[in-house]
Amino acid sequence: MYDRARTSQVDEEVTMGRLRVGHLWLIAYRDLGRNKRRSLLCLVAVSLGLALLIMMAGLVAGEVSGILRNGIELQTGHVQLRDDDYDEDKLSLQWEDLLGDPVAKAAEIRRIAGVQAATPVLWASGIVNARSESVGVRVSGIDPGAPVYERLRAGIVAGRPVGADDRSGIMMGQELASSLGLAVDDRVSLVVSTANQRVDEAVFDIRGLFSTGVPGFDDATVFMPISKAQAITRVDDRASAIVVMLYDEDAASNVAAELAGADTAVMTWMEMNSVLLDALEISSSFMALLNLVVLAVVAVVVANTLLMAVFERTREMGILASLGMKGRQILFMFMLQALTLGLAGIAVGQAVGLGAIAYLMRTGINIGDTASATSSNILLGSVIYPEIPMSDLLPLSAMGLAIILVTAVYPAWFAARLEPIEALRHQ
Repeated sequence: MYDRARTSQVDEEVTMGRLRVGHLWLIAYRDLGRNKRRSLLCLVAVSLGLALLIMMAGLVAGEVSGILRNGIELQTGHVQLRDDDYDEDKLSLQWEDLLGDPVAKAAEIRRIAGVQAATPVLWASGIVNARSESVGVRVSGIDPGAPVYERLRAGIVAGRPVGADDRSGIMMGQELASSLGLAVDDRVSLVVSTANQRVDEAVFDIRGLFSTGVPGFDDATVFMPISKAQAITRVDDRASAIVVMLYDEDAASNVAAELAGADTAVMTWMEMNSVLLDALEISSSFMALLNLVVLAVVAVVVANTLLMAVFERTREMGILASLGMKGRQILFMFMLQALTLGLAGIAVGQAVGLGAIAYLMRTGINIGDTASATSSNILLGSVIYPEIPMSDLLPLSAMGLAIILVTAVYPAWFAARLEPIEALRHQ
């Protein structure tokens, strides 16, 4: 509610044709309050539209970040050193495809600045036989006490981690053991491929069951000490790769350049996750299109609100024009209404969207068995924790406001071009 002195001042400035921006905004703000329900619904549409996009951006960012983190911590590390002939997809155990003297090489790598840990690993394909069931698995020979496998040790839910000198113990995923009817201390037969392109079979005791929160990984991986893995696969002291963890993942390229040498291949976490990163770039285009569609729908709601206001106030526009208000001032007044609705909606939308993400960051989104249906190369966790999409927050808000203002141009232009006499005749 405006006082009489302020109203008289505005009326006088309208008559003199010299309305200031502040007074134009007061008129625009007052007009929004004339139909509170319509203005409120418009504000809700803007807020919910932006909140939805912020939540989607946060969900995608959290999902991608989680997959990358799972891959780095459980499988690839930040950097890997391999023989240049090694093909991970084939899990080759041929001597010429493996690294020789991996323990000494790992010790040298640990002396490089920025390296947190480095440890050799041997991969082989295997089959777990339990009772009348058989399941194909990836056998990983590791140093169980290495810092690289801190997450694996933290994920032990029953039993204990296998010891480095344990010649008859293995660790397997809790879900895998449950599906086979196995428990800690049970004995299980494991068939493993060997370097001479044959297979070997041995009986192992289950020392521990782990759950990393990544069903696709837990259901397909069995761990044993690397010394036992080397013995059963007959690869002598060789290893498939040396997994390197860094203090700063952004230093991966520099460390890789320092490790480059003849007869070896050095891969960074970006190269080992190139399929995921390429898919992310493609999905970004679809997300941008979706953002545009949602914001366009919101902008149409705003434009409709302003156009209805023009039709309802046609006679009033004629009076203002006859008193001396310029067409550009009428146009600017309606644009200020759109700006007010846009800014208020964006502020509320950001609060709602960020508040929802903050809540989900604590509780997570449980996708259950959906995660286990993904590829073994895409380590999607069973619980997705969204992240605050700071890189998307400002662009989404700016794009939303820009689209709203552009869409509001037509209603504002329509009001500005009304002839005073015709407008006064409008009933």
